Amino acid sequence: MVGIVLVSHSSQLASGLAELIAQVAGAKVKVEAAGGGPDGSLGTSSDAIPLTLARANWGQGVVVLADLGSAVLTVKHLLENDSDQIRLVDAPFAEGAAAAAVTATGGRAFGGGGQGSRGSTACP
Repeated sequence: MVGIVLVSHSSQLASGLAELIAQVAGAKVKVEAAGGGPDGSLGTSSDAIPLTLARANWGQGVVVLADLGSAVLTVKHLLENDSDQIRLVDAPFAEGAAAAAVTATGGRAFGGGGQGSRGSTACP
């Protein structure tokens, strides 16, 4: 099962999109959200993101989508020394998540992304 992690500055945005994408994907895709700062404010949490990545990784890789620039930078920093099982994709937040879910639901295997690099055009 391919996992999808949605990283947003807003916990409500991340969890709402995760709920939508989980309904689109069904049980074949694990969708997790990492949103908001550590104190519940707007922002990203470098402590919450790795835990969310671990929850979403069921052995076939994880696709990560981030909403804004600093979320992208936080994820990139966290993935610097990570395996190629996690890929940060360059895609619109909601549309990219939907495309990743549909692709993963179709049974496409995770292709690996080379240290989680942003700039990949393939969604898993």
